Amino acid sequence: MTGWSEVEYTAVRELRGPLAIVEGVSGVGWDEFARITLDSGERRYGLVLEVDRELAVVQVLEDTSGMDPEGVRVSFAGQPLRIPVGPGWLGRVCNGRGEPVDGGPPVFGEHSAAVGGTPINPVRREPPSDPVLTGVGAVDALTTLVRGQKLPVFSVAGLPHLELAAQIAAQSTVGGDPFSVVFAGMGLTHPDARFVRDVLEERSAAGELVLLLNTADDPVIERILTPRIALTVAEHLAFAGGRHVLVVMTDMTAYAEALREVSAARGEVPARRAYPGYLYSDLASLYERCGRIRGRKGSITVLPVLTMPAGDITHPVPDLTGYITEGQIVLSRRTHALGVYPPMDALSSLSRLMRKGAGPGRTRPDHLDLAAQMLAALSRARQVRELADLVGEAALSPTDHRYLAFDEAFLRHFVDQPRDEARSMDQTLDTAWRVLLALPRSQLAMLSPTLLDAHGAREGTADGEERESGA
Repeated sequence: MTGWSEVEYTAVRELRGPLAIVEGVSGVGWDEFARITLDSGERRYGLVLEVDRELAVVQVLEDTSGMDPEGVRVSFAGQPLRIPVGPGWLGRVCNGRGEPVDGGPPVFGEHSAAVGGTPINPVRREPPSDPVLTGVGAVDALTTLVRGQKLPVFSVAGLPHLELAAQIAAQSTVGGDPFSVVFAGMGLTHPDARFVRDVLEERSAAGELVLLLNTADDPVIERILTPRIALTVAEHLAFAGGRHVLVVMTDMTAYAEALREVSAARGEVPARRAYPGYLYSDLASLYERCGRIRGRKGSITVLPVLTMPAGDITHPVPDLTGYITEGQIVLSRRTHALGVYPPMDALSSLSRLMRKGAGPGRTRPDHLDLAAQMLAALSRARQVRELADLVGEAALSPTDHRYLAFDEAFLRHFVDQPRDEARSMDQTLDTAWRVLLALPRSQLAMLSPTLLDAHGAREGTADGEERESGA
């Protein structure tokens, strides 16, 4: 960092949690980068959260533990925190502050960028289009991820959301275009951090991955900085380097809790569930950094992962995230209990931009109609299962029994897949056809006769036997 002021302030009024209150400052601005020197010579760094007359509130990135207010000197850089950007980040493993933990040298770049990012001019925004294929069949077929989209994963504690996030980061592709993944882990346990490194080792070795890992015992302020550094790195790779970049951020609930802790230390008036009143705008400042820019080749796609405390989808973090993003992938305890991976609740999941990234010329001509028919059949199957719970399966019609069989096949053959398997779109859609064709042709009204004939759809007779359509 260059440009440090020669003036050092020694009047530290108070150390409060991760915050240092500095007195007698002059010419210091909000979000300015600060250097804190201890009597021992140790240096720590911070960001200015607030300036009021001659008082500056500085959040210390390495926390204030071990600091003595009497022996602290603070200087300011005169500009926000900036980091080097460029392809030098690819293949590196760093902590949440961007410092290498892979034994390599610090990350260097020809250019630097402010971690706060630069808002995209709305006039220059291009609508999201074309798919990011994750290799996870249920996601690709039913909630297609589109380049430039923000699509969160809603989960609860105990479900394999981290495994799903790592799998998506490990095997996502965008065809033949340059592609990179930036993975930001926040509040991870050390075993989880090792798991992520192991799963993503091959992609990292190929120079296609940037890995930022903030563990649960790291300073809380680092957790707030981690997604901003990830997005800053991604922005340069995408809009200066022409790459399509997928940014996976997990767990955004840990991020929001860190934000709440800092807010409480500042003495701010709490809002719902004690989160700060600006939680919505803070989350939006992260999620809205995705997209595509007219005249630029690259794109940023954001996949935030968050856990819903007690499974409450009305909790402030998933609730506000849902307002900002374009759909959601919901993981289900019931599906997980059946031993299905990923335990996706297809009827609660949605990609609002799916039609921008799927269909003719993008995935397959039959994709959108097939997905719509799958969801319609799944909805009917759930109704039949509820009816069976009331009247018993013996009272169901032959068609209703077909729907129960379809529901079971949907989970066991379509959704369920090995955690290290990357399914192609053709494999996924062909499996969908095999599962759907367990239903009578008369129940597949959302598919054209041409498609049904091409895939050998059969009609069921009254006694449950099958005959060829038109026979």
